[in-house]
Amino acid sequence: MSDFDLKIVNGTVASASETYTADIGIKDGLIAAIGRRLGSADDVIDAAGQYVLPGGIEAHCHIEQESSSGLMTADDYYSGSVSAAFGGNTCIVPFAAQHRGQSLAKVLETYHGRAGPKSVIDYSFHLIISDPTDDVLHNELPQAIEDGITSFKIYMTYDRLIVDDGQMLDIFTVAKKHGALTMIHAENNAMIKWMSDKLVTSGHGEPKYHALSHPRAAESEAINRAIALAGFIDTPILIVHVSSAAGARIIAEARYEGRKVFGETCPQYMFLNMEQMDLPGMQGAQLCCSPPLRDRASQEEIWRCLQNGTFQVYSSDHAPYRFDSSGKLSAGPTPEFPKIANGLPGIEMRLPLLFSEGFMKGRISLNHFVSLAATNVSRIYGMDHCKGSITEGKDADIAIWDPEVTRVVKATDLHDNMEYTPYEGMEIIGWPITVLQRGKAIVANNELQVERGVGQFVPRRKIDCTGMPGRLAPELDPAVNFGVDLGL
Repeated sequence: MSDFDLKIVNGTVASASETYTADIGIKDGLIAAIGRRLGSADDVIDAAGQYVLPGGIEAHCHIEQESSSGLMTADDYYSGSVSAAFGGNTCIVPFAAQHRGQSLAKVLETYHGRAGPKSVIDYSFHLIISDPTDDVLHNELPQAIEDGITSFKIYMTYDRLIVDDGQMLDIFTVAKKHGALTMIHAENNAMIKWMSDKLVTSGHGEPKYHALSHPRAAESEAINRAIALAGFIDTPILIVHVSSAAGARIIAEARYEGRKVFGETCPQYMFLNMEQMDLPGMQGAQLCCSPPLRDRASQEEIWRCLQNGTFQVYSSDHAPYRFDSSGKLSAGPTPEFPKIANGLPGIEMRLPLLFSEGFMKGRISLNHFVSLAATNVSRIYGMDHCKGSITEGKDADIAIWDPEVTRVVKATDLHDNMEYTPYEGMEIIGWPITVLQRGKAIVANNELQVERGVGQFVPRRKIDCTGMPGRLAPELDPAVNFGVDLGL
């Protein structure tokens, strides 16, 4: 009988802190041994000249999710998870969206029913909270956290999703009490509506003007307000898809002060810019996302913030809407920009872009790539006990990258349910050629190796903010507020 089910030999293994040559022995879906001259195995993968890295964790994507206006994303849990796998990912954490009037229990039942029979890789969910009723706050949300859904997202914009400052404080209080993380889409709703109205009424309704309708100041004001409100309660938050230098610097300052704040950015703010939206007809609609694409100077600033650690999370924000009446043009063939579905596809390209343009071009180290691909996400979102690194005892979720592979990006080569990619024509150096989930090949020889539904739900642990001291506002601290205890 063999010592291992599978051995990966001769590869360069990397963690978030170390790079070394070693063999990996896998048994019963777990990493059983890391070293040299390991025992026998039923199967062997020779990874000479290749990088053996943790499988990526995509923690911000919209899959088989209805928008607040009723549009369904183009990818279901099969096509979305397949596309993620071909991009080097072994776990996804999409959103389970609560719309007004819905119970969280029903929402989660719906999304488990969508993901379980279809996903080819492991998955969890973030809840979107748009209707924080008393029952949601005091019963349903605590139960969801106990069941392993330990993060949720709130919006400071969009009329059908927005929560006001008082509701944010209520949600933050539940998160603090139960050990959850609140993700925040931070943009000032009034500024966006004001600017959009001004543009449209003055005859500037084409898609490219979407880039002007969400001012940088709308992002930085909302980030500042979100951090102030969360800091008042002393609860952890993660500001998602940061696109502006001003917003990033507010996050950096808050982290310098010891506040429990994490930051995330996305490839579109590093590899695309608003000039690319200046296209004839409705073609610019393909690049409408929120926050919008910024200028080239902002791109460089976002890169710097990724390099210096201001952003701990790098996600695709995959929001696939096809360029037709089912998606971008659902409001008609020539809608003004406020009626264009927002979002870009990118789940498969997230890691190849960063590997090629970050690691291979010397902008970030291989260890930093691993941090952004998987390790930081696993720690922040409560999966570090089973995923995010090549460590004995963890799931054998592994992506083997070949730095010699060169590809030109074509939508027809990708595996999502989209007919376009915003990264069309880019040359990518390095690609994940073999992807393993718990020691079994998901992707090999450029082909899918598994059937739908083999992915498993991952219950996540509560957030650990060790090393982030924070501080409760003095008005809420019984030690200095005449002994008033509000249960925080």
